[in-house]
Amino acid sequence: MASDGILMKLGRGMKTAGWALLGLLLLVAAAAGGVWWYFHPGFELRAGIVYGREQDEDLVIDVMRPARPNGLGILVMVSGNWKSSREGVRPILMAPLLRRGYTILAVHHGSQPKFTVMSIAGQVERAARFVRRRAAEFGIDPGRLGVAGGSSGGHLSLLLAARGGPGPSDAADPVDRESSAVQAVACFFPVTDLLHLGKSTENPGDGGPPRSFVRAFGPDSTNLAIWKVIGREMSPIEHVTTNLPPVLIVHGDADTLVPLEQSEWFRDKARAAGKTVEIVVRPGKSHGWLTMVLDIRLFADWFDRHLRR
Repeated sequence: MASDGILMKLGRGMKTAGWALLGLLLLVAAAAGGVWWYFHPGFELRAGIVYGREQDEDLVIDVMRPARPNGLGILVMVSGNWKSSREGVRPILMAPLLRRGYTILAVHHGSQPKFTVMSIAGQVERAARFVRRRAAEFGIDPGRLGVAGGSSGGHLSLLLAARGGPGPSDAADPVDRESSAVQAVACFFPVTDLLHLGKSTENPGDGGPPRSFVRAFGPDSTNLAIWKVIGREMSPIEHVTTNLPPVLIVHGDADTLVPLEQSEWFRDKARAAGKTVEIVVRPGKSHGWLTMVLDIRLFADWFDRHLRR
C-alpha cells in the first residue's frame, strides 16, 4: 500500500512536470512566432524604379511602403565598400522602421571601380532629388526625409546630409532643380575624414587614399596633391555647417577598419557648430555585428524624434 501511494505521487509529479514542459514549449513557440511576425512586416514593394542612368547603367530605387504608412520616407543607402547590389534591402533589416510606418526608399548606386566615389556621391544626391520630386507618388512628405546606411552607406548618408541643398534653378531636368537635403540621419560606422585615416588599417601612412580603395577614387588619386582635393571634397567632416541635420551614429569601439575616432571627430566638429550628433558605442564590436538588426530600433527612435511633428 505504501508503495502504491509513492507510485501515485510519482505519477502525479510526472504529469505535473509534463504539463509544465508543455507550457514552456508553447511559451517558447509563441515567443518564436512573435519574433518571426515582428521581423516579417507587411509592405508593398515597387522595385527597380529608375532615378538616373550613367555609363549605360540604370540607377534604381526600391520602394517599400508599409501596411500603415506614417507619411515619412527614409532613404537607405544600399552600399558596402562603395558597391551596391541590386538584390535589395532585406525586409528583416528594415522591420523596425516599417513597423513604425516609415516608407523605405532603398537607393542602389553604381559600384566602384566602374564608378568613382565622387560619381556615386552625385548619384545619391540625384536619388534624394528624385524622391523629393516624386514624393506625392510615394505618399511621403518631401520636407521630412531621413537617410540611413552602414559603412560606405554611412559615409554617403553623412555626405548627403552635410552637402545636401537646393539644385540649380535653371537645370534642364526638373529633378535636378529639387533639393537634395535630408532632415535626419542614422548610420553605422561611417568614415568621415578621408584625409586623416588615423588608426585605420586602411591608412597607407603617406596621407593618400585608403589602401584597399585607391581605384575607387579614380586614377588621379595616387597623386597626393590631387588626392588632397578629392579627399577633402569626399569627407563629410569638411562640409559640416549650421545646416547639418541631427545625426545618430552607432559604432563599435573595436572597429579597426573605420575606428571609432572617425565618428568622434565628426561629432566634435558638428557640436562646435552647434549641431546635434549622438554616438552610441557598442563595446567590443568591430565593423559589423550579428545584433545590428536590433540597433535599427534606435534608428526608428531617432527618426521618430526628429522627423515626426
